Amino acid sequence: MAVALGLPLAASAGPLDEVPVSEPARTSDRALAPERAPAAGPGRAGDAFPRSAEKSSGHVDPKAGGPDGPATGGGDEAADDAAGSSRRLLGIGIATATRCGPELTSPDGIEAQTCVLTQGEQTWARTYYRNATGRELSSVLSMMAPGGHTVRMHCAVGAHDEPGACETPRERTRGVLGAYTAVAEFAAPDGEGPLLLRSGSNSGRS
Repeated sequence: MAVALGLPLAASAGPLDEVPVSEPARTSDRALAPERAPAAGPGRAGDAFPRSAEKSSGHVDPKAGGPDGPATGGGDEAADDAAGSSRRLLGIGIATATRCGPELTSPDGIEAQTCVLTQGEQTWARTYYRNATGRELSSVLSMMAPGGHTVRMHCAVGAHDEPGACETPRERTRGVLGAYTAVAEFAAPDGEGPLLLRSGSNSGRS
């Protein structure tokens, strides 16, 4: 039985660069690529870390070009415009909207909270976890998009009691954030043993 906890794991884990993103799970020394149905273009890992569920947060890079950026003149203005465009393409300074389910914990010692994130025109799923079981596990994170489109990511969960994350590649947003859902399942590697925890982006208990 999973139990909902009071303090959201996503809010208490700290800055994203302090939370390692899991490596893709490996089977027979072969990395499992993200599964898509139907096929979609490649994505990349996100760089935003939600502070709470149903919240938008972000900042504007003061070095980026635009009305709020510093005034420049001559050739420097063109260079700053180019740099600002690059930053915007990289997602720096763009607010990130997040929708997270509750933090859940299993009797075995797995804690997880699963979220759907949207930044600019891209949406992806991420599950934050802490593995206190003392053994390695595997996680399968699925993001369901409008129209029946699904992206599934397999991640290896290390045997250490530290915050970690598993996320899907980013994809171009289809519809509104509320139309997306995500579910993460934790179990022993290679499906050995029962399902230990299922965490959803919009579920209470699982």
